[in-house]
Amino acid sequence: MHLAEGIVPVYTLAAGGALAAAGTFIGLRKMDDDRVIQVAVMSSALFVASLMHVPAGPVPVHLALNGLAGIILGWAIFPAYLTALLLQVLFFGFGGITTLGVNTVIMAVPGLLCHYLFAAALRDASRERAFAVGAATGAIAIALSCVLLCAVLLTAGRAFTSVAALVFAAQVPVAIAEALVTGSAVAFLVRVRPETFLRDEKSAPEFHAKAELDASV
Repeated sequence: MHLAEGIVPVYTLAAGGALAAAGTFIGLRKMDDDRVIQVAVMSSALFVASLMHVPAGPVPVHLALNGLAGIILGWAIFPAYLTALLLQVLFFGFGGITTLGVNTVIMAVPGLLCHYLFAAALRDASRERAFAVGAATGAIAIALSCVLLCAVLLTAGRAFTSVAALVFAAQVPVAIAEALVTGSAVAFLVRVRPETFLRDEKSAPEFHAKAELDASV
């Protein structure tokens, strides 16, 4: 969901830029050295996922993976998305420099909300429960991003009301795809790397020991 240049009014761009800057600052402050590689990998995944898109008015439709990124990264989703979106602007012209902040907020805020809603539910979760939680995360995150996107479009004037409705309808199949992809990814990670979803990474060795014990049994 890349908003193009020249659509959003200046005050919306300013607000989006300020929120993105604040989120990125907090994300960088919370990101220690051990998380840098994790953030880089997720940022790469976000970059690649957005390349496969289908135009729908001024906004292309594509997988976002912001639910998966949010539930794994927490606040670090802001610098991850900012980096991915900036590279897409520079290399492929998707979105724009002036809309970079707004686009980051549209994708990162729902992912962050899903982190606080669902990350704790993945502790000691079975594969079936992990898939259900991941599916809910993927669908809800993309739905919330769509709501934010439509709200931003409506600030551009009534002329974009029909466009907002079209974009919202186009995201329904995307939400289904996001649910399946995120659910599968979360179920896999819970099985092979359960510490991925820990809020306190210092307790990760306990989960490694538990995973080894479960595997031996």
